[in-house]
Amino acid sequence: MATSNPTNSTTIIFVLLGLPDAPQLLCVTFVAFVSIYMMTLAGNVSILTAIISDARLHTPMYFFLANLSVLEMCYTTITLPNILNNIIRRSNRISFQACICQVYLFTLCATVECVLLGIMAYDRYVAICIPLRYMNIMSKERCLQLASTTWMTGILNSIIQSTPASLLPYSGLNKIERLYCEVQPLLQLSCSDTSLNKMLTTGSASFFGIGFMTFILVTYVFIVSAILRIPSLLGRLKAFSTCSSHITVVVMYYGALIFMYLRPTSSDSRRMDSVISAMYCMVIPVLNPIIYSLRNTDVKRSIRSIMMMKRLP
Repeated sequence: MATSNPTNSTTIIFVLLGLPDAPQLLCVTFVAFVSIYMMTLAGNVSILTAIISDARLHTPMYFFLANLSVLEMCYTTITLPNILNNIIRRSNRISFQACICQVYLFTLCATVECVLLGIMAYDRYVAICIPLRYMNIMSKERCLQLASTTWMTGILNSIIQSTPASLLPYSGLNKIERLYCEVQPLLQLSCSDTSLNKMLTTGSASFFGIGFMTFILVTYVFIVSAILRIPSLLGRLKAFSTCSSHITVVVMYYGALIFMYLRPTSSDSRRMDSVISAMYCMVIPVLNPIIYSLRNTDVKRSIRSIMMMKRLP
């Protein structure tokens, strides 16, 4: 915790220590991060283009997948451009205002992803467990309501988390063992009582993290039970294939969160936090389009059709 006297926001500086110290590694890191950013944008834009242009993909499942693609692009845009700028400038400092803005946007995306993955699980539950009522339950109006509620929930939770953090007193120079600003490291740096802030973050993590993870697990218990009751092997495989991509994304996302927040603390825990946080805001967004493209025949067919049309004179 900082020990010096707090200053006003214009003189507060945060130092992000997630980048490697060795100068020779910065060039490699820059190339790697640029590649990740471009691949993330290209992959998610391809999925969005396929969903928008192909009428066969105008279904609830792909509507929520389109929201996930937008979310993944937001994740990387919040963090990677600033990281690349820091590498170019050979500076790892970020202003108080920019740091709080990053906290707000990152919290928004993290909240939306938890809720969105839960809604996508519910969509698969309705499609497999009660297929005859699927189009009535997951109507266009209902999907729009669920999507808008998801994003509004993210906005509300990010305000609740970031606003109190922005009002805390900080010292002039604060070191964060991350590549970008998050709520938890900021609370550790404040030179005042942060019990209320920690209560808010714990409540948010419990509801959106543990709560929606439990909801997804329970939902898939019902889904698997319904799949096992399908008489034909081909039918079971087809039903499971519609869930496999979502299951893979859920395991990666929540696996990273569980490893980050529930593992025992150690001397290297802060450096490991930086690696894991980079994974779920940079690596997972670039992998999601690959997962949905490789495992989904409809998306692959649509992308191939778009590429063939572009080749025509």
